[in-house]
Amino acid sequence: MDPMDIVGKSKEDASLPKATMTKIIKEMLPPDVRVARDAQDLLIECCVEFINLVSSESNEVCSREEKRTIAPEHVLKALEVLGFSEYIEEVYAAYEQHKLETMQDLRSGKWTNGAEMTEEEALAEQQRMFAEARARMNGGTAGPKQPEQPDQNLES
Repeated sequence: MDPMDIVGKSKEDASLPKATMTKIIKEMLPPDVRVARDAQDLLIECCVEFINLVSSESNEVCSREEKRTIAPEHVLKALEVLGFSEYIEEVYAAYEQHKLETMQDLRSGKWTNGAEMTEEEALAEQQRMFAEARARMNGGTAGPKQPEQPDQNLES
């Protein structure tokens, strides 16, 4: 992919938050596994490229249907076209769960700009979401959370 394929941005402008990605990588691996910094960077680049690939194909699916807004069904179709059919069911389930949580948050008045959430509340919510993602990735079984140890697993 050409660095300028991302609309109006250079490749360096399109990235994912390194700290968040490192945390995701760390949580998906056994506690005794270390990941070199170069490997972390490569994984982040792969994620960016994957997002670009799925976004581009979703846009093409959307255009073929003469629509102007990419909808979830366009993303699911893009995954199928790109050969990721085995993930569609799980992606759709995650999407449905997100919709349910969003509606619950709207009904309970929790949907705010985030200013009312304390740092501790935000951290607790993030940990809950990571646990749910781990459970989905492990086939619905949430294993016991390993105690946090200061950066022994990853080189930063």
